Amino acid sequence: MNRPLVLLLVTGLAFGCNFPLGKLAVAAGVNPALWAAVICLGAGIAVGGAALLFETSSKVSGLFRYAVVSSVISNVIPLALTFAAIPHIGSGLTAILVATSPVTTAVLSMVLRIRPPSPLGLLGIAVGLAGAVTIIIARHVGFAAEESRWLLLAALIPVFLGAGNVYRTAAWPPGAGPMRLGAIVNLAAVPPLLALAWALGGLDLLAPLAAIPGIVAGQVVAATVMYLTFFRLQAVGGPTYLSQIGYVAAAVGVAVGVSFLGERYPPLVWAGISVVAAGIGLTTLAQARAVRRA
Repeated sequence: MNRPLVLLLVTGLAFGCNFPLGKLAVAAGVNPALWAAVICLGAGIAVGGAALLFETSSKVSGLFRYAVVSSVISNVIPLALTFAAIPHIGSGLTAILVATSPVTTAVLSMVLRIRPPSPLGLLGIAVGLAGAVTIIIARHVGFAAEESRWLLLAALIPVFLGAGNVYRTAAWPPGAGPMRLGAIVNLAAVPPLLALAWALGGLDLLAPLAAIPGIVAGQVVAATVMYLTFFRLQAVGGPTYLSQIGYVAAAVGVAVGVSFLGERYPPLVWAGISVVAAGIGLTTLAQARAVRRA
């Protein structure tokens, strides 16, 4: 499957399921970093099994370095910064900063000249960002008092996410399949996430996991689906197009909340979703034009 829009929607849909499932898990008392480690472990094992079945195995150099750098930049550091910043600047402001990752990805892609977006693609990113911010603001997420040093630290979250998106394209090991990479990057993130979970409260809080087997299973399935398509989208669409899974996930999170969690949102949220869709449409058009010119 090499159609960027289909891959974007599937990956974003699976990514969007992480938020309501994570909300339920944390509400059940699960350590957030431990939950992230469980996700990475489950997805890594499942995607690794798929890679053994469907991808030809050959010796590829640089896999270990790629896995470690990708997992640290894309998973561990952003999660650590998020957990540290939310108590000080509020979840709403942190979420808005995370939603700017397509912008930082585009800037880094242009600076480093690694599959930079076209002017139409940049317009689509800007439109999608406006829609994502509209959704967040319209959900009436409260902002805590801003502390300058924590705000500066939180501003690094989209920088690391963007750097991870660009790095995975630039450093892609020749001959490595997308499922194989998805597996090793997830598994490489498990040890530092477990260390972070211990630092945030210890690993003796496993009982809440045993109490929610259905949510654990659902989260592992969602993460597996996401990573089965995530690295394929990286290869086909490039770093900037890939980064828009956050826009899709924002819309999916609203839909899941309304459909299954009894949440209700004002009309402005649905307007924001429409704006996100328009932004994705523009970037998809830009992607199609680039393919035709290639």
